[in-house]
Amino acid sequence: MSTMPYSTKQEHIAMPSEKHESNRSAKAFRTKKDARRYWIILISLIALGLTASYGLLVYNNPVPVSSPSFIPVVMRRVDALIAMLIAAVCHSLATVSFQSVTNNRIITPSLLGFEALYSVIQTGTIFFFGAGALINFVGIGSYLFQVVLMVCMSLILYGWLLSGKYGDLQLMLLVGIIIGTGLSSVSTFMRKLLAPSEFDLLQARLLGSVNNADSSYFPIVIPIILVIAILLFFFARKLNVLSLGRDVATTFGMNYQASIIYILVLVAVLMSISTSLIGPLTFYGFLVATLSYQAAPTYDHRYIFPMALALAFGILTSAYFLMYHVFDSQAVVSVIIELFGGIIFLIVVLRKRSL
Repeated sequence: MSTMPYSTKQEHIAMPSEKHESNRSAKAFRTKKDARRYWIILISLIALGLTASYGLLVYNNPVPVSSPSFIPVVMRRVDALIAMLIAAVCHSLATVSFQSVTNNRIITPSLLGFEALYSVIQTGTIFFFGAGALINFVGIGSYLFQVVLMVCMSLILYGWLLSGKYGDLQLMLLVGIIIGTGLSSVSTFMRKLLAPSEFDLLQARLLGSVNNADSSYFPIVIPIILVIAILLFFFARKLNVLSLGRDVATTFGMNYQASIIYILVLVAVLMSISTSLIGPLTFYGFLVATLSYQAAPTYDHRYIFPMALALAFGILTSAYFLMYHVFDSQAVVSVIIELFGGIIFLIVVLRKRSL
């Protein structure tokens, strides 16, 4: 008789635990509330991007709708919108993938020196060959030259530091930072020796802006980006495992070294395409990735990628719409984005107190 209350009490104590265990799931989201929140945010961001895009195309158009010139004006704005979408895809997918394979949510692909190399190419062209050479440094050939040079630098870096027996990802990042700093120093030195008129011409190229994009590059750029985006999406499940580290990935039977190099090559191509087309956007990818992790309560990259892309496109289109049509300012939008990105970077570093 004395054991009955004890047994009953034990049953009542165990039941909350059993109920808690039954709520656990191996799905992408922990609860239905998280899933519902994710889809609400994603749909809202997509609506924001589409609304801002529509505003950029037709709002404050100086040509009446009935005029034959209305469509040509809109088409010129479409080119800028496509450039924004390209930048959004490249930076969102590249940054999220890069942070996953390096298992660090602070560092970005910019640490590998893509933007520093772009700066050296542009500065070296005007320094050695004059302003005329920089003005004429356009066209498919010049663009592909910059992209190939950046990708080759990355491949050499990966092949040297990752393919060996003692391949070390952290060593690769350190060497990338050193190379980027060295290239930036060389670029700064050459800029100090330029004439004021040449410096002004060069500075316009070194500030990231969709106005730098040449629409004649789109037929080459867009198919490459689409292929890489598809490859990354189909690799998302494996990327989930890679983000857990070498030991876990190896336990699940993955070729860790080859998978890391595969992702880094795709990241290098995306960053090279974006930087050569639009210019440097140092903190843009970090800003997008950081906000994406907050908006998407999951570690599944099949859901993080769409959220990051929607955020990237929404931020860029909204920023351009606000600067052009609300504040009536023609200032380079990338400067504002870099400012907010840098502030968020400092906040994250100070909260984590480490890199």
